[in-house]
Amino acid sequence: MGAGHDHGQTHAPAPGTVTSGYRGRLRAALCITLLVTVVEVVGGVLSRSLALVADAAHMATDALGLGMALLAIHVAARPASDRATFGYARAEILAALANCLLLLGVGGYVVFEAVGRFVSPEHTEGPLALLIGAIGLLANCVSLGLLLRGQEESLNVRGAFLEVAADALGSLAVIVSALLVWSTGWPYADTIASLLIGLMIVPRTWRLLRDTVNVLLETAPKGVDMAEVREHLLALPGVEEVHDLHAWTITSGMPVLSAHVVVSVEALSSIGHEKMLHELQGCLGHHFDVEHCTFQLEPRGHAEHETGRCG
Repeated sequence: MGAGHDHGQTHAPAPGTVTSGYRGRLRAALCITLLVTVVEVVGGVLSRSLALVADAAHMATDALGLGMALLAIHVAARPASDRATFGYARAEILAALANCLLLLGVGGYVVFEAVGRFVSPEHTEGPLALLIGAIGLLANCVSLGLLLRGQEESLNVRGAFLEVAADALGSLAVIVSALLVWSTGWPYADTIASLLIGLMIVPRTWRLLRDTVNVLLETAPKGVDMAEVREHLLALPGVEEVHDLHAWTITSGMPVLSAHVVVSVEALSSIGHEKMLHELQGCLGHHFDVEHCTFQLEPRGHAEHETGRCG
């Protein structure tokens, strides 16, 4: 009496993912990031600004992260197979995890270099650093506009968005420090700005890392209360018990749920399997926005013969 149901559709995820719709915007952001990285490296060396060099290093890491995001989209679009039954959509989550590790590494490096500058401060060419910082801020604002909508729907795009947002704040810090160096000659302004750039990477990266790890650990999708799910299923006429209830996320925008549902013989006789499956599917799709579901309908007492029940 086991049955899977998705309104007549197969259970393989549809080709492409949420993130694939933002491929063009990610490419544009990548081109902008690479261009600004080169400009900041040259400007940082010429102006002897650690803040600019730090921001350039962060931009270079962002460029790598954007490149990985695009590669992940390509890999995730590969169709499912007998071995990879859900396809390769999880590649986007792995890319987001790699971005987190890169961001934490860059943040640590910048903080280390900034501490060294406190011991041995260097003179910075304020006007040149100010010009390069302004160019970086403008470019980052353009990239943020490109990724703003996608970061609400995809962890992969959110990772890229957070990186660019940190870059924009970094460019702002460069501008402020350059103005201070130019107007007052205070040598520590640039060092403090570079330290702030390193520190502000950490909290945003930590939030993204937490969300990414939750997906990899297959915790319940955000906003889905499993107790409420069970309550709604049990409220359907004829449903006597729900067990082996699981919900997880394959990748951004792709929540999945499976359950064993004990249904009375009377209900199956009067309603029928197809009607019951439609009722179960409609319940979750309407209340919890989880449409990709697999249900196994069972008669009373069938669970006693199952091995390895998970709850």
